Amino acid sequence: MTQYLLSVHSGPDDYSRSLEEMQPAFEAVDRFNTKAQDAGIWVFAGGLQPGDTASTVDATGDQPVLADGPYLDTKEWLGGFWVFELPDRDAAIAWATEASAACGGTVEVRPFQEEPA
Repeated sequence: MTQYLLSVHSGPDDYSRSLEEMQPAFEAVDRFNTKAQDAGIWVFAGGLQPGDTASTVDATGDQPVLADGPYLDTKEWLGGFWVFELPDRDAAIAWATEASAACGGTVEVRPFQEEPA
């Protein structure tokens, strides 16, 4: 089994919708989450605040540099994610397809790196 990150891509417009507008997506994601938990693949999941609430730290130089706002200058942010334990990429793609339909956004699938032996 491999752990996969299913990440939801979103942008500023997604965060400006009212709770009433978002309610159907919240309910669909809740049903999806329950299905994943019942299937025994659930490791962790969460939604994130907008990208402009992010901070980045770069401690690769002599002094750490702290910057507010998203790391990349882009129209999309990481809006939320799931971590699932799945047998293969095909299973991850199938779950990501359902996740995308539930949240109403694009979902990227990436496997975690193997642990060193």
